[in-house]
Amino acid sequence: MDFLKMGDVTPAQLQEILTLSLQLKHGYSQGHLPALLDKKTLLMLFEKNSSRTRVSFETAMTQLGGHAIFLDSAASQRARGESFYDTGAALGGMADFIMARLYRQYDLQELARGSPVPVINGLTEEEHPCQTLADLLTLHELGKLRPGSKLAFVGDCSNNVARSLMAGAAMAGLSVSLIGPKESKPSDSSILHARSFGPQVDFTLEIPAGLKGADVVYTDTWISMGDEQAAEVRRERFEHYQVNARLMAHAKPDAVFMHCLPAHRGEEVSDEVMDGPQSVVFKQANNRLHAQKGLLAWLASRK
Repeated sequence: MDFLKMGDVTPAQLQEILTLSLQLKHGYSQGHLPALLDKKTLLMLFEKNSSRTRVSFETAMTQLGGHAIFLDSAASQRARGESFYDTGAALGGMADFIMARLYRQYDLQELARGSPVPVINGLTEEEHPCQTLADLLTLHELGKLRPGSKLAFVGDCSNNVARSLMAGAAMAGLSVSLIGPKESKPSDSSILHARSFGPQVDFTLEIPAGLKGADVVYTDTWISMGDEQAAEVRRERFEHYQVNARLMAHAKPDAVFMHCLPAHRGEEVSDEVMDGPQSVVFKQANNRLHAQKGLLAWLASRK
């Protein structure tokens, strides 16, 4: 089984992964590190830069008794024209899992089509499902992952983080409000997919209306990897959607602020919010480790 997008798991399977992640995190806090991945190897294939994804997966494998190999795509035979299918078929025969952080979702799908072992999406231009696992794990710990709770995503609502998050949050029973300029509206198909799980999922240009009653306020960079040439245009487009104290005041008083990082302080978020009492961004970042452990152990149990 692969984990290429949030839609690859059912709501029940998502709950299984989160439960296992919580159990492993609790065990870790007690000094218990079960060797669930003893003698197993994770191949990590990277086209894009990474901090949290590489460190969390590599540490996750170590803590569970396994081993991770970092492979820079530019230093591999991919740089000489080997197809993703052939890469998956060849390297999948030497590892127990492949995690890939690539530019294109299509290439990830080709890698998975060739691989005989599970392939995990470490990020593509379309989805970032591992980030969503960490986000939902964090919300569970904060008591915010309850049916009827509301998550508001502010900014570029059509990016990979927003796409995965709206599906994952809806699977978990949260209503989702997507708030941004009209150019950032997600595709109708992605909204309909999220709505298929039951909760309300809507897009709006209006900040006060979108944030009303929000338990969670989430944002991400306005300039994703690959968007650098349009940086100034995008800053102008999103400048009214910066998450600052004035904007946070439209949400519930006990709302938490989330960001997948890295943050561009002074652009999508102000320092006063990023470093303020409502911010849980570093708890969220640390949970990448525990969510990755849960996902890897869950995939291993299904082989």
